[in-house]
Amino acid sequence: MQDTKTRLICTCEATMTLDAPRLGGDARPASQLCRAQLDHFRAALGEFTEITVACTQEAPLFAEVAEDAGYTGQLHFANIRETAGWSEDGKCAAPKMAALLAMAESAGSEFEIISMESNGVALVLGRDQVALDVAAQLSESLDITVLLLPGADVQPPRQTTWPVLQGRIRKGSGHLGAFEMVVDAYAAPAPSSRASLEFDAGRDGAVSRCDLVIDLTGGRPLFHETRPGYFRADPRDPVAVAKLVRDASQMTGTFDKPKFINFAPELCAHSRNTLTGCTRCLNLCPTGAITSAGDTVAIDPHICAGCGQCAAACPTGAASYALPVVENIAARLRAGLRAWSDTGAKDAPVILFHDGDHGAALIDASARFGRGLPAHVVPVQVNEPSQIGPEIIATALAYGASAVQVLAKARPAHDLDGLEASLDLMRAISMATGYGEACALIQTDDPEALEKALWHPAVKPRAKRASFLPPEDKRGLLLLAVEEMMRTAPAPVETLPLPKGAPFGTVNLDLDACTLCLSCVGACPAGALSDNPDKPMLRFTESACVQCGICASTCPEQAITIAPQIDLAAWATPKRVLKEEEPFACTSCGKLFGTRSSIERVMAKLDGHWMFSGEAGAQRRALLTMCDDCRTREVVMAGFDPHEAPQR
Repeated sequence: MQDTKTRLICTCEATMTLDAPRLGGDARPASQLCRAQLDHFRAALGEFTEITVACTQEAPLFAEVAEDAGYTGQLHFANIRETAGWSEDGKCAAPKMAALLAMAESAGSEFEIISMESNGVALVLGRDQVALDVAAQLSESLDITVLLLPGADVQPPRQTTWPVLQGRIRKGSGHLGAFEMVVDAYAAPAPSSRASLEFDAGRDGAVSRCDLVIDLTGGRPLFHETRPGYFRADPRDPVAVAKLVRDASQMTGTFDKPKFINFAPELCAHSRNTLTGCTRCLNLCPTGAITSAGDTVAIDPHICAGCGQCAAACPTGAASYALPVVENIAARLRAGLRAWSDTGAKDAPVILFHDGDHGAALIDASARFGRGLPAHVVPVQVNEPSQIGPEIIATALAYGASAVQVLAKARPAHDLDGLEASLDLMRAISMATGYGEACALIQTDDPEALEKALWHPAVKPRAKRASFLPPEDKRGLLLLAVEEMMRTAPAPVETLPLPKGAPFGTVNLDLDACTLCLSCVGACPAGALSDNPDKPMLRFTESACVQCGICASTCPEQAITIAPQIDLAAWATPKRVLKEEEPFACTSCGKLFGTRSSIERVMAKLDGHWMFSGEAGAQRRALLTMCDDCRTREVVMAGFDPHEAPQR
């Protein structure tokens, strides 16, 4: 059987209209593919090596039939019902359906799995009798230790079946299976406690290690709510406490989670030579998974909850999202927007990014009980809305979208500062290039509010669309997508000033102040500043600059300032010379070293100094004009100490 493809589409019992000829491939319409016409699917299994089924509701059934038939080809599933067909615009949704089918056929990307082991050792933190009651319920499945806040008034248990101690958490770290808590006022109860537990004198700095932390203190949380192994509930809320008991009782064994972020420390621009540069990810991470680690940061995959803000904000591509990688999203956008255009549609679509939980549920609710999505809105599912960075937005606009909107919860589990910064940056670029306000965030839990935000006339057709293949690296995609977005824009521009914090820009050099010491070259983490081994020279590659500011902090002459901007002509120039000079020639052997301006500046500053006055001073001055070899030889042969002071 040769490599062949087909698309199996279905009107779902005539509840939606299909324009099969415009849906591409060998589209075969049916009305009940999952039941009465299931033989159509079985027949395709024996004929095609790649099948796209336009139904996700019955995907388990189709997968089971394919497995029973021994099918070894590729199966794809696309939802064109809730996202397109079930809509007031359903009759004119063929371009969107073609885009959805094409995106579903784009291969996914692999990601790593992180495993955590829990033996069920639980530390229950409490302030009253609720902590003991919860401990009693969990004691059958977990190894319990109770730690009560100082001053807690609780009745002594009739029998000591698990430790009940006193203490206050000073500091906590770790995750499921590996928590470490530093406890102050740590004390054991007196065995003679009568009406209430009485504790001995406490000591500070005790350390407790456990697999689970169950927080019933009702105070400030120790960790973010997404921290694996951390359970917290208000002790006054019996429903929340009951849910905590149910969830925590099952936390024994091995637990897997995705590794959400791929990190390349060699690309990180956090710090150089103890000077801090980029701190975007540190400022945005809501879970505490990112910490400073010298010249780079460290990302703990066990703690990371996958919000993706660090990857979206990282200017170098050191941190990149893995679920999926940005190249995969870009490839899906390319395939979908190309398929939209191939149907002959005149209007440019709006891309709506959403997650598979909250966003998909709102879209389904709108399709079943409301107006559904407009025909010009193409939904694209991602793992987290906050993983969307400027490279993805620019890619969508470059490939032919008229606008990009991101759907998020009204009250997300973390701040969306990173996403809003990405949208603000791309909004500034789109406003200056004729797209208008092409980037927006929709925060709602209401399907009607979602409809209100989306149901408006589609914008004018796009005259130009890019067709570039997305590169594998995140920084490369950012540069290429922004460049193509600006070149294919309704009002193209070559240069554009940007707000502070943009991930690209230029370096301004004070030529008079610069001595070409080249300390900035060694400090630049992105390789944007470089020298010339054959001649004193400072060169700059603008497309590589991430505006971390380390060069400006490093420069001893304060000759460098940075300015965020886009300059496409400068991006096309591999290395621009900022300053160059003729090297200074050794006065003894003629060897070239240093620069003339730096030698002359040093000589001028030392003029009149006692060490460089008189006969001995003249010898010292002469040493400054010699190369290293000649300077050493002169000191040895003349037999004088260049640092000797005059007699007092």
